[in-house]
Amino acid sequence: MKDAKIILIGAGIGGLTAALALQRRGFKVTVYEQAPQLGEVGAGLTLSPNATHALESIGIGGELARLASRPSRQGVLHYRTGQILVKEQRGDLAKKQYGADYYQIHRADVHGLLADVVRSNDPTAIQLNQSFIGLSQNGSSVEVIFANGMKTSGDVIIGCDGIKSEVRAALWGNVPPRFTGNIAWRGLVPIERLPKGFKIDPPSAAAVGVKHSMARYLVRDGTLLNYVAFAEKTGWEVESWSVRSEVSELMAEFHDWHESFRTFLAVTPPELCFKWAIHDRDPLPQWTKGRVTLLGDAAHPMLPFLGMGAASAIEDAVVLARAFQAAQTLDEALSRYEAARRERATFIQLASREAQGRLQGGKVDAYTKKEHKNEEFLGLFNYNPATVAV
Repeated sequence: MKDAKIILIGAGIGGLTAALALQRRGFKVTVYEQAPQLGEVGAGLTLSPNATHALESIGIGGELARLASRPSRQGVLHYRTGQILVKEQRGDLAKKQYGADYYQIHRADVHGLLADVVRSNDPTAIQLNQSFIGLSQNGSSVEVIFANGMKTSGDVIIGCDGIKSEVRAALWGNVPPRFTGNIAWRGLVPIERLPKGFKIDPPSAAAVGVKHSMARYLVRDGTLLNYVAFAEKTGWEVESWSVRSEVSELMAEFHDWHESFRTFLAVTPPELCFKWAIHDRDPLPQWTKGRVTLLGDAAHPMLPFLGMGAASAIEDAVVLARAFQAAQTLDEALSRYEAARRERATFIQLASREAQGRLQGGKVDAYTKKEHKNEEFLGLFNYNPATVAV
């Protein structure tokens, strides 16, 4: 098993977590990434205790604690008044309750940390400028074909290539993801751009509205305010995190929101304001075919309304590596992995859809903790990928 050639397609957070988790267990991995250089988009990322457990188990807990923010409090806010509708305590409470911290972090920081450690273990582990276009398998090995004409073969292929996964298409057919009717804007605002005396209270919050919602929190030692703002809107369906948006368009969309929101939206640097159309897929009844399987958004893309997409990919990655360590054969490893992960991932996928209705359904004045069925309420923090049965 330890001499198996494991190929991962996609060097996002899920793919790099899987690479590091496998390396830690003595496996040789190669990650093929289509981009010419690594670099995550400028956006925030929530690491709930279930994800923190996973990252700590692969040896990066210390660096994570140094780079991440740990909000003391969270809340759900009224879009029109800015008032707090639901209060949540965080700080050291998450570690006391779940054994691991609740963090918020810049995506590029965790992505860069993973890439650095993977490369320090093996300088050749990440291969860039390699765009996957197809595969073939014969029961004992898989051949991968790239757009530049290069071919390589391995014992196992893991598709970590996102919602538009070409590996998924190679296994189950090229079915495009479905536009949800939602557009999201994301931005990063340097704190010094905010008016003097402007308070970000609580330091992490979601806001509920009418066909609109928002989340905002601090990253990088409180020097940046990260936000993502959602609107039910049709007519633009580009599924990309790198499309610029005009701040004026964002302000017009949220024209009736409270000043506490519009103040930070208005001072978003133009180069840090982006939008993307949110797409979705139905759960797959099967992730694995032969010696090829899927991980993260390639297997179970999630709407962002529970903030569990990256966390779920991180969970997948650690469980996958543990399944390889526990199994006697590669086929057994893939079987263990899917059996351990698919039910939970499907649950989160469907629960993320339901969360949209609660946040954007318009029942703002009646929104209480009872209606706030967030990821903690659903019991998702009570999961440790490093110890769950595989």
